[in-house]
Amino acid sequence: MRERGRPRGFDRDTVLRQAMVAFWSKGYEGTSMTDLTAAMGIASPSIYACFGSKEQLFREAIELYDSIAGNPARLALADAPAARDAVYGMLATSADFYADPATPPGCMVVMAARTGVGADVQQYLAGIRRGMQTAIADRLRRAIIEGDLPETATVDAMAAFYTTVQQGMSIQARDGATRADLEAVVTAAMSAWEPLAGLH
Repeated sequence: MRERGRPRGFDRDTVLRQAMVAFWSKGYEGTSMTDLTAAMGIASPSIYACFGSKEQLFREAIELYDSIAGNPARLALADAPAARDAVYGMLATSADFYADPATPPGCMVVMAARTGVGADVQQYLAGIRRGMQTAIADRLRRAIIEGDLPETATVDAMAAFYTTVQQGMSIQARDGATRADLEAVVTAAMSAWEPLAGLH
């Protein structure tokens, strides 16, 4: 069935990416409809017609962000043959992204952890954040099976620690930390690897 009315005068993927950058810069609550119409180059009725609501637009922007930012970190975590290199690669990839001058600083998912969105979206965001911790824990358990880590490695504590480091780097980047500053954090965090893994 053909869509009625005039065809859209804009590309949906393009305006969604523009909305993503607006939300990434100011957060959900800090981004007004005026900000969105300016960033997307379309009027608010077109935004509502295309995306349904500001909250739904935000959810789609988060999904787009996670596909752009989250996948490289997850791939770095999965692809390295050794667990230590995998976690280092995940953190280094995140540091590169958070401090990239071509995009707003920090992680959109971490910076979105504030009031102003509905409970269902907050739960959705929390699920994405927990997803990285789960991915780290799964990679560490794989390392135990492969003999790369001892069975006594504190998998859950390690996953929580390195997730906290990753999320903390996002806040540091938002506050002006450079790529070199974040690399120093990564180096310090990796110095905890041996004691956490029981590799004395």
